[in-house]
Amino acid sequence: MLKSREELDAELGGAARAWLDEALAEAAHDAATPDTPGRAAAGPYTTPPWELRYAAAGRHCGPEHADSVRSLLLVAARASGPSVTRLYEQGTAAERRAVLLTLHLLDLGDTALPLVEDALRANDTRLVAAAVGPYAAEHLDTHAWRHAVLKCLFTEVPVAAVARLGDRARGDAELARMLSDFAAERTAAGRDVPEDLRTVLALTAPAGEGAHQAPPTAAPAAPAPTEES
Repeated sequence: MLKSREELDAELGGAARAWLDEALAEAAHDAATPDTPGRAAAGPYTTPPWELRYAAAGRHCGPEHADSVRSLLLVAARASGPSVTRLYEQGTAAERRAVLLTLHLLDLGDTALPLVEDALRANDTRLVAAAVGPYAAEHLDTHAWRHAVLKCLFTEVPVAAVARLGDRARGDAELARMLSDFAAERTAAGRDVPEDLRTVLALTAPAGEGAHQAPPTAAPAAPAPTEES
């Protein structure tokens, strides 16, 4: 959960608050002067000061606040598609997560979809959980969104992380089929069916209809052999 500036101010120490004030001022200045002659002369390989602050957020404000601080910086800078792509591609897992968590707060249209798609291919569950937020709910096409839900189930990312799950799953017969197939595979292998799968399967029923029948939790045990058999 991202924290507001007011919440951060209440939790950060004096030095961290001062650092954040300076960082946000740099980001706001960058947003207000996107085409200044000095920046153009500096060339495309010059890193804006706020981007350096972005990378240092955990050291100055603590790792528990880093996501929120980085998100505030992205919003204050009105980060462009090239900026968020650069921060994502060059960043650590924590820096990538903050980008993903903030995409829906930026004016990017669907240009950041490649970042979401990359995160959904990862095995890092923190990135997967961040990738299925409001931006994915708004911009992922139906096919990709279904597979994102399955990715959460496969990697045991709680489906509570999936933004607008109920809205997008409702009446989706193809998603229901995919979930049932996934459950059948696990059952045949003697593995438990995740409770989250039952949750999503119930959501796929059209409005006003009963929930789809939940699959069994595991394959039924074979009867014990008898002398007659």
